[in-house]
Amino acid sequence: MKEGIVIMKGIFNLEPDEETAENNEIAVSSEINDDGSFLVRFKDKIFCCISIIGQIEGHHILSADIKTTKYEHIIPKIISVGCDESISGLLLILNTVGGDIEAGMAIAELVAGLKKPVVSIVLGGGHSIGIPLAVCADKAFISETATMTVHPVRTNGMIIGVPQQLAYFQNMQDRIVSFVCKHSGISVERMNSLMMSSGTLVGDFGTVLDGSSAVNEGIIDSVGTIHEALEELVNLSSSQY
Repeated sequence: MKEGIVIMKGIFNLEPDEETAENNEIAVSSEINDDGSFLVRFKDKIFCCISIIGQIEGHHILSADIKTTKYEHIIPKIISVGCDESISGLLLILNTVGGDIEAGMAIAELVAGLKKPVVSIVLGGGHSIGIPLAVCADKAFISETATMTVHPVRTNGMIIGVPQQLAYFQNMQDRIVSFVCKHSGISVERMNSLMMSSGTLVGDFGTVLDGSSAVNEGIIDSVGTIHEALEELVNLSSSQY
């Protein structure tokens, strides 16, 4: 029988009944935490799912009409996943336009340091600082219709027109490129080339990649679905951890 989804009661009540276990279905907690995380049981393993959506909020609170991911919510959750022996791995679900660089990189570095399997999947979009968040996982998936925008570092607010300011932007961009290339299959030269392309974005530099293009460039490992992402988590948790 094709695997399906069964809604279970309570975030800790993920024990499948006999029928669910027999049909190898996915048990999903019906309780979504305030930070957007939830638990799933798939093939006798429990995984935590964390959604990274909208704009990554940094040190300044964004307006109420903007969907945001708050790093002060995500960071404690990631740490708790790493410390909870009942959780076998982490699934990052991304649909983000990007946002604050330091907040995004803090989350990405934290995930990359977990000693549990992590799989990411880009659904809709994984733009800008969403790219490090996608590649920080052990295996990265992207849906066929999702897109990723690679572009140079941008900033809002006052800019002082001195060489030191330009050097600061370049150093920040170099750190992002280094992280992405370390955790994916794209080279530094190719990443910089995509960032500085002037033929894709109107009035701006950068490149928009669809799912297949992101895989061909070596940024993402594979085009796939949520089911394949969960299958990969099971494989990683069974063979490596």
